[in-house]
Amino acid sequence: MTSHDRGLPPSDTQPEEPRSSSSQDSARGRSKGKQKHHLPLWQETILLLAVALVLAIAIKGLFLQAFYIPSESMEPGLVKDDRILVQKVSYWGGGEPQRGDVVVFKDPGGWLNAAESAGPTGTIPKVMARIGLYPSGGHLVKRVIGVAGDVIECCDDRGRILVNGQPLDEASYVRDSVGTKCNGPMVNQCSSDWTAGPVPEGHIFVMGDNRAHSADSTVHMCKPRAETDCVSGPEFVPEDLVVGRVFVLLWPRERFDWVSRPGTFEDVPAAS
Repeated sequence: MTSHDRGLPPSDTQPEEPRSSSSQDSARGRSKGKQKHHLPLWQETILLLAVALVLAIAIKGLFLQAFYIPSESMEPGLVKDDRILVQKVSYWGGGEPQRGDVVVFKDPGGWLNAAESAGPTGTIPKVMARIGLYPSGGHLVKRVIGVAGDVIECCDDRGRILVNGQPLDEASYVRDSVGTKCNGPMVNQCSSDWTAGPVPEGHIFVMGDNRAHSADSTVHMCKPRAETDCVSGPEFVPEDLVVGRVFVLLWPRERFDWVSRPGTFEDVPAAS
C-alpha cells in the first residue's frame, strides 16, 4: 500500500546522495590548513633567545646600561660595588650633560689603573657585559660640576665651590671628611685655592662627591707650584666619552634609590 492509499501526502524529500570523494578531500584540506604549525621546543627556545639577545643589544646601545661603582669616590650616596643604571635618552638629539648630573664616562686616558680598567672576568660575565646586562670596566662615575664656558673656583670663605661666581650648597651629597676644610681638594698640597676653566667647548669638568678621595678633574689639573711645565686640558672630559646619566641605584636592594640633579645647580648663571 502506498502513502497515497494510506491518505498521507507524498513525500517531496529525496534521499541524500553521498558526498563525492573530491568534496571530502577538499574539506579535509581546509581543516588541515586551519591547524597551526608549531616549531619543535628546541627551535622555539633558540628563537626566543635570539630575540632576547637582539633586544638586549638594542637596549644597551640606545636606552639603558648597567654599571657598578668602582671606588669610594662617590660616597656617601654611591658606595663602591653599588650597581647602577644609566639612561642615554637625556643626551639624544644634541642633548648635553648638565651641571649636577652624575655621569658614567669612558676613561679619557690614564685616569684608571690596570685593575680598574680590567672589567669582568669569566666568559658569561664578559658576554653579559657586552649586551649591557652586567657592569663593565674601564669607566668612571663622577658628578658634572662645570660645562662649556664655566669657570670653577675653590673656595669661598665658607669652603664652598663656586661656578661662574655662584657658590654651591653641596651639603646634601658631598662627604664631610674629617680634616677637609672645604668642598674642594688641596690640589697642590699647599693650598685649597685653585681655579679651573673656562671649560672648553664639548667638554665637562667633573668631581667625585668624596672630595678627599676622588681621582677626578682636580687631580689632572696643572699644579700651581709644580716645578715642571704643564699644559692645561687633561682635566676636562670630552662629552663624546660620556655614556649616559645615572638615574637609579639598583643594588643593594635595601638601598634602592633614584639619582637626581641637586637643586643648587639651578642657581648657577650662564657662562659669560
